[in-house]
Amino acid sequence: MWHADEPADAELVRALHRGDVDALRMLYDRHAPWLAARLRRRCSDQDAVADALQDCFTSVWRTSGSWRGDGEVAAWLWGIAIRRLVSRLRSSSAGAGRELPEVASSAMADRSSESAEERVLLGIEYGDLGGALERLSPQMRAVVEATVLDGLTSREAATLLGIPQNTVKTRLHRAKAQLRADLAGGAS
Repeated sequence: MWHADEPADAELVRALHRGDVDALRMLYDRHAPWLAARLRRRCSDQDAVADALQDCFTSVWRTSGSWRGDGEVAAWLWGIAIRRLVSRLRSSSAGAGRELPEVASSAMADRSSESAEERVLLGIEYGDLGGALERLSPQMRAVVEATVLDGLTSREAATLLGIPQNTVKTRLHRAKAQLRADLAGGAS
């Protein structure tokens, strides 16, 4: 836990951009515990969680200048961490073969050690849902990814995406309607 006399997250990111290693250490100490806890709720593979967390802070070190400064640092970190986890899960499943979605889905269903959410994250790109997500506009897809896949609240997603919270809610509502229509049409 940090104290009021310590630099705010935004100050740490700016210091990090100037090459301050201590700033990275402070950000890690502040945020790694809750990031790891949230990642563990989405993935039962502790190695994948540890790798994603390490990748997250490596990315923060390398790309600290990409933080625009108009949102919460915590939301920015979460966005990086969850994308790293999904990337890890996708790359670890790539060796299983991607020729037939049915085969990949069956292989994923047989992995009893994975959480249900982990199987969903891995299965998103297969079948009707993956295609329906690809047909969403980039703006709607970003909202769906932030709220549904990453588990962010509409407020956190608004901060992460740099848009008003009501815009997040509107885009999510429209995206759900489009996904329902696409998936209902695909089932016919």
